[in-house]
Amino acid sequence: MRFDILTLFPELFGPHMSQGVTRRAFESRQVDVHLWQLRDFASDNYRRVDDRPFGGGPGMVMLAEPLERALAAAKAARTEALADGAADTPPAIIHFSPTGRRMDQVLVQELARGPGAVLLCGRYEGMDQRFLDRHVTLEISLGDFVLSGGELPALALLDAVARLQDGVLGDAQSHAQDSFSDGLLDCPHYSRPEVLSGLPGQTEDLPVPAVLMSGHHAQIARWRRERSLELTQRRRPDLILAARAAGRLSKADERFLAQLPAEGR
Repeated sequence: MRFDILTLFPELFGPHMSQGVTRRAFESRQVDVHLWQLRDFASDNYRRVDDRPFGGGPGMVMLAEPLERALAAAKAARTEALADGAADTPPAIIHFSPTGRRMDQVLVQELARGPGAVLLCGRYEGMDQRFLDRHVTLEISLGDFVLSGGELPALALLDAVARLQDGVLGDAQSHAQDSFSDGLLDCPHYSRPEVLSGLPGQTEDLPVPAVLMSGHHAQIARWRRERSLELTQRRRPDLILAARAAGRLSKADERFLAQLPAEGR
């Protein structure tokens, strides 16, 4: 899949794509990223891509014409890169905005199965609305807060998509057990030492739950499922309701939920 990213700060992406486990996806070009510096598409000697907003007010607005030229170049390069002239599935044109759909694992999984996308990284007060109205097919929001630009959401999306690609994670089951993979939050995890002790301010030993040391795989699986249910019910009861509506909860799950204390339900 191919991602074309229109940005004023392409240098922000390099470190992310060369570090950590997800670098495998970028190095192998399973997730093929192409960066487009918007200033290269300005029409004046100052490489200007923004101007004051009509109607007054603070801040600057990204100009439509450089954006149009950059998007056209990205689309042309994408078409040219296709092997044997095969017809391309039109990529989503994604704009990161507080008005967009909240990014979640379902959306990430949809994009991870697709041809990629063109990511528009806004800055300042935003992009000229005429450009957005002409081209954007999907708006995405990370949450109800404001960032300085679209680069951080773009990086978050790339990371989430990259880790779902075959062979990127060391264990193929890793992302299958992530939070939200089955609609619930993930269970707690433990590693060595078996008993944690001697820490500053610690008054008692902290052992790993005994079931995880038992070697009984069915009991371990059920313990993990119940901890996931318990944590989700306590922190995100809306996810329990959604999982129930989608038919993801078994009879055993429902029996466990029913016996939780009131504050856990």
